[in-house]
Amino acid sequence: MNEAIIVGGGIGGLAAAIALQKSGSVGRIQVLEQAAEFGELGAGVQLAPNALRALQALGVYEGIDRYAVYPRRLVMMDAVTGSFITALDVGAPFRERFGMPYLLMHRGDLLRMLIDRAKQFDAIELRSAVHVTGVEPDGSGARVVAATGEDLRGDLVVGADGLRSVVRTCLLGDARPVSGGCVAYRGTVPFDHVASIADGDDVLLWVGPGMHLVQYPIRRGELYNQVVTFRSERHSPDDDWGTEDELDERFAAACDAVRAGVDLIDRGRRWKLVDRDPVDSWVRGRIALIGDAAHPMVQYVGQGAAQTLEDAVSLSAAVGAEPDLDTALARYQRERVPRASRVQGMARRFGEVLHAGGMAATMRDRLLTSRSHADYSEIEWLYG
Repeated sequence: MNEAIIVGGGIGGLAAAIALQKSGSVGRIQVLEQAAEFGELGAGVQLAPNALRALQALGVYEGIDRYAVYPRRLVMMDAVTGSFITALDVGAPFRERFGMPYLLMHRGDLLRMLIDRAKQFDAIELRSAVHVTGVEPDGSGARVVAATGEDLRGDLVVGADGLRSVVRTCLLGDARPVSGGCVAYRGTVPFDHVASIADGDDVLLWVGPGMHLVQYPIRRGELYNQVVTFRSERHSPDDDWGTEDELDERFAAACDAVRAGVDLIDRGRRWKLVDRDPVDSWVRGRIALIGDAAHPMVQYVGQGAAQTLEDAVSLSAAVGAEPDLDTALARYQRERVPRASRVQGMARRFGEVLHAGGMAATMRDRLLTSRSHADYSEIEWLYG
């Protein structure tokens, strides 16, 4: 029976381990995490029906009610005037259409559910503090080399090590990720700190020229997650851009509700938003990429985790269906590359829509204001 090594112990790596073990065609699986312990940075995550179907396939969906918040609507507001633009009803009509809800939760809670599920399989070994420095094909399998000099071999190696993936670099030799000049600040606050400005039943998306703010409750409504994003006028190859001063300058013209949210944002760390252009190949020999290692995307459509989970389920389905591992990896790539690439492009375009100004923003708002809140035609392909 095949043995697998998974590089990366985040959502994608753990999901891949669980899915491959459930396929019945993979024996021992080692999950190698560089950090000292398995954990998740960040705060909130939005999970649409396609993500929840993947979690259901992994056996992780049951019990998610303990952590989830089920919003009533996804609401788009004008960040400058404070006026309503449009909404997407994600209540009963949405569930009826897609067979699954739309939910919000803490990324740490999702990771903990995956860790607990992985530990139910004796054949999955979770190893932390393993810094992988190289990966290469090796006959009918692949080798993984760690910084300690440890040399591991698997019939299958999965690169789930994120945006700056060592595995991807070994396979594709990529240049630096692509930056669009946007930066994000994110964090959570106790819900009672924002009760006067928050809507506990909705995801709020405030959009303005070159900026937006996303707000929603997580952890059963105990915490309020906020993500502030803006396009920097000082964007350069150096690191000195997207600073706190620039954050305040960009949102100075925002309405009172948005400025109140920005004032509460955690400024201890900022994230430069980058992605990569889609590529045709995620596979070389017995090495395959999933998640951000394969198709990093900007955050604007909330599909990063969902596409990673889809990858894990698709990879395991291919491995389980094809007796030949090379054929299985070719099938995985054939099935997943077009869809994930489409989502990457969609995320970039939606960012342009969110950050529109002037006449472009006026046209956007005029078109969106007239749409039905239960019109799901544009997302049927993604969530359906």
